[in-house]
Amino acid sequence: MSYLERDTYGMYKNENDSGPGPQLMGAETLIGNDVYNLQDEDLGDIKEIMLDMDSGEVSYAVLSFGGFLGIADKLFAVPWDALKLDTENKRFTLDVDKEKLESAPGFDKDNWPDMADPTWQNSIHSYYGTTREGTSAGQRTTRE
Repeated sequence: MSYLERDTYGMYKNENDSGPGPQLMGAETLIGNDVYNLQDEDLGDIKEIMLDMDSGEVSYAVLSFGGFLGIADKLFAVPWDALKLDTENKRFTLDVDKEKLESAPGFDKDNWPDMADPTWQNSIHSYYGTTREGTSAGQRTTRE
C-alpha cells in the first residue's frame, strides 16, 4: 500500500502543486507502506514508526517481514536513515538483500527490544551501516 492510498486528509492530492509531501509527510500515511530493496524484491511493510521523544526525530521504522498473512511475521527495527522514499513508485527502498534482512536482528510482536538501550542501538545501526546521529549524505527521496 502506498502513502497516497492512506491519505485520508488529502495532503498529497496535489503532489506537484501544493501540500507538504514528500519532504514533510504525515506519519499515519506511512504505516503500511511497502518496502523494497534495490533488486525490486518486496521486503515487507512498515508496521510502526518509532519517535525519539528527546530529540523529536524519527529513529526507526519497524518492518514486518516473512510469515504468511501476518502469522509468524518477524519484526525488524530499521534505522530511519537507512530508508529512502521512492516517490516514483510510492514506496520505500532499503539497500539490503533479502538474505541479509532474514538474518538481521529481529523480534516478535510479543517481545520488543529496549530500543533506548545504547548497546542495542549501536548494533542495529552497525548492521544497516548507519550512525545513531543519522546520515546526512544525499537526499532522503528519490525521483526519476
